[in-house]
Amino acid sequence: MKEILLLRHGKSDWDADYGADHDRPLAPRGIKAAKRVGRLLADSGKVPDAVFSSTAVRARTTVELAAEEGDWDVDIQLRRDLYGAGVRTILALARGLDDGVNSVLFVGHQPGWGHAAEVLSGGGAVEFPTACLARIAFDADRWSDVAEGEGTLIQLVAPKYLD
Repeated sequence: MKEILLLRHGKSDWDADYGADHDRPLAPRGIKAAKRVGRLLADSGKVPDAVFSSTAVRARTTVELAAEEGDWDVDIQLRRDLYGAGVRTILALARGLDDGVNSVLFVGHQPGWGHAAEVLSGGGAVEFPTACLARIAFDADRWSDVAEGEGTLIQLVAPKYLD
């Protein structure tokens, strides 16, 4: 079984002094939520084997805080192509993984992540608020067999429900 986890960055701070959208930081609420998600994955034994994150400050900070809070032992690969990416980029990166990797986390943005959850699971619309985590399981032994519409959405968690 292979699993793709999708995590939308935490709530960003629209009032912060930043230049480009890419540089917008997390708000205090986003920091708190990122830590909650990190603990959730660690406490449930679902720390991913591989992690890819958008290079945007809010995405990068989200995954760094989650990994630190959950004490994850995983390398985080920063990818500029995940900024504004969708299901095609996610699948291309997943299919490039070694088959010994069973789960991969992608940290990125809307609207791409909500759409990716819909397309990968073959389901209907998926609401994807900030710091939302989706786990999609595939009945596959190889990443090359992971395809659109073949996954099952097995978990969808918004951080406001983790208190």
